[in-house]
Amino acid sequence: MIVDFQHHFTPLEFFPEGFGGESKTFFDGNGVPSYSFHSLLFDLDAHIHMMDIAGIDVAMLSCAEGMCAELEKSRLINDRTHEAERNYPGRFAGFAHAHPLGGAEAFAELARCRHELGFRGVVVTTEFDGVTLDDPALDPFWAECQKLGLFVFIHPALRLTWPQQFDAYDLARSVGREFSLIQAVIRLINGGVLDRFPGLVVHVAHLGGGIASVLGRVRSYQDKDFWGTGESPRHGQLPEHDFDHYVSQRLIFDTAGFCGDMRSIRASTVELPTDRIVFATDYPQEIREPEAVKAFVDGMRELGADGAKILSGNTGLLIPDGPPAAPQ
Repeated sequence: MIVDFQHHFTPLEFFPEGFGGESKTFFDGNGVPSYSFHSLLFDLDAHIHMMDIAGIDVAMLSCAEGMCAELEKSRLINDRTHEAERNYPGRFAGFAHAHPLGGAEAFAELARCRHELGFRGVVVTTEFDGVTLDDPALDPFWAECQKLGLFVFIHPALRLTWPQQFDAYDLARSVGREFSLIQAVIRLINGGVLDRFPGLVVHVAHLGGGIASVLGRVRSYQDKDFWGTGESPRHGQLPEHDFDHYVSQRLIFDTAGFCGDMRSIRASTVELPTDRIVFATDYPQEIREPEAVKAFVDGMRELGADGAKILSGNTGLLIPDGPPAAPQ
């Protein structure tokens, strides 16, 4: 069974004012391209059509508008996602949406998502409101996810805290978000989050922002004595184990984020173990045509045993008892 772990859905009611039915990219207050809205985001019949062509059995739905959102919006998106599960039995599964710093009300929403709606994971972004994932203020959130048995899906921030250097050439979306993912991986590890919460399951988008390409450099900078940062309270901090322990045993990565280009997937598998990678498409953002998604699935199959693990063999890392049954 093939599960797409990064598959986006936005109910029509959450589309911004000015959307006229055609694809439109909206820019944030700094003039940076932020998000592209188009009808495929809410056309779930088209999603099913694509999945049938590509051979994808189940898609886990997350909504950009609900990532680290306020309670009312989070609840409504969770309800709409659950409606999608009911309307297309056995084909969709939902991610919970709740603000990590939303306090007791947000945690109650997480519990509702887990126990009443049956969601298996919760989606958060790499940074939000100036907060990074190693901030101790997030410890109650990590603890709640660990207690509820919700895995945490780390999606790149749609709006970066420091966007100034990405003011041209669509840099924020093409590489800025990936840099944010790489930072998130390092912060989760060196900040001790994974050590403090040994039962926490973390799924990182986009092969960790392509961290494989710089992993040799990251490893080197773990030698704090060599680089002269051992006495620094922030820069000298190290986790309990070596960096690769967390890459190979604690984190799970997905294949979205590279627009279906198998060259990027193959390059990442030089450093990232294929038994820690799950399949994801980023449909219908980075890939929109059903034939392109099918080509991506076929490309995975060409990897042989490694591709089989990525496509279906590793799903138990995130959903040990299998995809949820069709709602009654």
